[in-house]
Amino acid sequence: MVWETILPSPSPSKSLLYVMAKENLIFVSGKEWLHAISSLDGMIAWSKYFHLESLQIQQNDQHSERNIIYAAGFSGLSEVELYELSGKTGEVLKKRITSYSGIFFQGTLLVHNDVLVTLDSTRSKIVLVNFQGEVASFHQTYVSDLVHDFSGEASFLSSKFADMFVLKLDSCKALVKVKSGRTVSLIERMEHPDSVSDAILLPEGKKAFAIVQNKETGIHITVTMDGELINEVLRERIELDDNRGRVQKVFINSYIRTDRSYGFRSLLVMEDHSLLLVQQGEIVWNREDGLASIIDSLASELPVEKGATVAKVEHNLFEWLQGHLLKLKGTLMIASPDDIAAIQVMRLKNSEKNKMTRDHNGFRKLLIVLTKAGKVLALHTGDGRVVWSVLVSSLHGTKTCQNPTWLNIYQWQVPHHHALDENPSVLVVGRCGQSLDSPGILSIFDSYTGKELSSSHVSHSIAQVMPLPLTDSKEQHLHVILDSNNNAYLYPRTRDALKLFHHELSNVFWYSIDSTEGIIRGHSLNHNCIHNEADEYCFGTRTLWSIVFPSDSEKIIATTTRKLNEVVHTQAKVVDQDVIYKYISNNALFIATASPEAVGEIGTAIPEEARLVVYLIDAVTGRVMHRLIHHGSQGPIHAIFSENWVVYHYFNLRAHRYEMSVMEIYDQSRVDNKDVLKLVLGKHNLTSPISAYSSPEVLVKSQSYFFTHSVKVMAVTSTAKGITSKHLLIGTIGDQMLALDKRFLDPRRTPTPSPAEKEEGMIPLTDSLPIIPQSYATHSLQVEGLRNIITVPAKLESTTLVFGYGIDLFFTRIAPSRTYDSLTEDFNYALLLITIVALIAAIIVTWVLTEQKDLRDKWR
Repeated sequence: MVWETILPSPSPSKSLLYVMAKENLIFVSGKEWLHAISSLDGMIAWSKYFHLESLQIQQNDQHSERNIIYAAGFSGLSEVELYELSGKTGEVLKKRITSYSGIFFQGTLLVHNDVLVTLDSTRSKIVLVNFQGEVASFHQTYVSDLVHDFSGEASFLSSKFADMFVLKLDSCKALVKVKSGRTVSLIERMEHPDSVSDAILLPEGKKAFAIVQNKETGIHITVTMDGELINEVLRERIELDDNRGRVQKVFINSYIRTDRSYGFRSLLVMEDHSLLLVQQGEIVWNREDGLASIIDSLASELPVEKGATVAKVEHNLFEWLQGHLLKLKGTLMIASPDDIAAIQVMRLKNSEKNKMTRDHNGFRKLLIVLTKAGKVLALHTGDGRVVWSVLVSSLHGTKTCQNPTWLNIYQWQVPHHHALDENPSVLVVGRCGQSLDSPGILSIFDSYTGKELSSSHVSHSIAQVMPLPLTDSKEQHLHVILDSNNNAYLYPRTRDALKLFHHELSNVFWYSIDSTEGIIRGHSLNHNCIHNEADEYCFGTRTLWSIVFPSDSEKIIATTTRKLNEVVHTQAKVVDQDVIYKYISNNALFIATASPEAVGEIGTAIPEEARLVVYLIDAVTGRVMHRLIHHGSQGPIHAIFSENWVVYHYFNLRAHRYEMSVMEIYDQSRVDNKDVLKLVLGKHNLTSPISAYSSPEVLVKSQSYFFTHSVKVMAVTSTAKGITSKHLLIGTIGDQMLALDKRFLDPRRTPTPSPAEKEEGMIPLTDSLPIIPQSYATHSLQVEGLRNIITVPAKLESTTLVFGYGIDLFFTRIAPSRTYDSLTEDFNYALLLITIVALIAAIIVTWVLTEQKDLRDKWR
């Protein structure tokens, strides 16, 4: 990235971008603003505000010397304005306003410097506004006169054409040409879902554009000149699999062939957000840019390596001979470029880290990700390659579900490690629309092959999905799905799962947060649905408790809780040669609120009116276990909850620095377990049942430290047994990943640790947390647009697998306490072998010398 410029905008808008090559300017329009940005350094050359709705921008002919920019839009329901601007300075050269007798639909297109195309309020009539001459003129054409079976409402597709535009109808798309600024004519009616490129200017003054049609035989690309189909200069057909979906957008550029004719390249943007460059009917390259918009991910184990068959042994023997022959050619420097490429492919294939089977240390896994476009991909952790991919939207995009929205991905089935013939599977959850009331979609995929095992369009909506720590006889994980009416549905819908769920029904609790109203509620389940008694897999819900935060004093800005699958090695902790017990509960909830003045960006509030309040709440009973106030502080807050501690990051307005605070929670009700006599007699309370409704006395220790970095995301390392010490993984504002030892965030740190604390490994207290350059897990790399970090435990207790994603993807493995249970990759095995041989030789020589000495002593 050479430069980056953030343009001020009061609200999100769909921006349009134009380039003026002569002035090295980029024009970006959004909402009611037009910005001119230098393409050399990203500086804003000038900005212009227009009090217009539906602002449209068009640049003058690039081969012209005038460098004029045209801006048009509506200033009311019936008034349209056209501005002529200097592209270099932004000065308004000419302004023209006219009124229409009817009412406009708020959408307009500039098809020429002084000709606008818009629709009336019924969206059934095309209105041409011609500003040529002193007085503007209006010319109307009914859409039904162009497309005879037209019904419904028409709309424009955003395309930059000269004298042409694309009309989107319910049944088709129509390419329409404007003649003399007064009449329109239909060029082509396109029945299939299509995409039309912007027009490009050729050196002779001709203009060319491309039409892409999705047909059963593949993708058809047609390039025409001057808006006339009889001037067709190129027609190509490309065969693609269904995993890319339909073409969303097409861009073309031209080049001169050896015979002096024009050739064209087409850049296709597919439904799955992948990019394809097509030239002469062939795909030159493709990019899976959908991976830049991952919304959820999880890790899956690879299959166990099975015994080799005779055919496989023969095949491997042939590959072995072929590989040695290629290596011999490479050594003798007689290998051709194809042989060198084959050697590289063979090395990658035979590499230990790239195998498609699980390894002894648990480093090789599949990362299954779900993208915003509705595509599920499996990435190999060895080299990041795509093992399989499925476009879920193309499987479920029907007339009743035209625009599915995908939410999350969950682990559905993890067979026992002895069941080698069964594959694990994942559950993909989505909606048929954007609203919370839209009906849901459930789709289950094989983790190894990507094959869809089952799918269903459920009649109820999906507001929340709760994975339960329960599995049925087929080892399918139980999930409870809540709809917008607070009804709960059990999946999988099997008798075995239903029986198990009825047994655990009284132990299911959850919470919901209404940030706008400032209310937290705790819920549980009833035995059946009140409104749908016929469905035995439907359960009613009831509210157990609620906490209301006054809107005039506190706003909820952050919440977090522990992972359900987190492993805690021990509940006891040795402190000052004494034993205390961690408060370990999956029901503990961390809430952060801010005063209304401190909800905005940093600097919008003064220290006297800014305040942060953090809470620890029991999600079963609603009991507030701890409350802490940070005066003069402001969000945003990023928090992570692990074991019995919470770490959160915020901004201190008084100190003008970022801070990180830690809270550690301990269970005071088990203090008497230190009595050895009670332990021997079995009268301690370690084995007594624990109820979620009990109110144990907790002790909270907290401490705050200055931190020099802004934070985008936080995570914590996880290991197989929970023995290894924890590291915080912090995604910085510079899109890097910092591994910070949890020991630096110990609330018991003091300036002068006692000998017992030094023996324990306590670090002396400092006012700020150190940033050690060697602690960056990304080293010198940047993970552009870092949005989330997930950690996966390996089989080695010392190692954690880390996956960070944003626009870029980053995967590594880290060892918070060093690799104490394995040898490093750079371990000198040769030196170890020489040392062992030398020791054996020394033992043998020493034994021989000792025997000889004993023999001489006996002869004496």
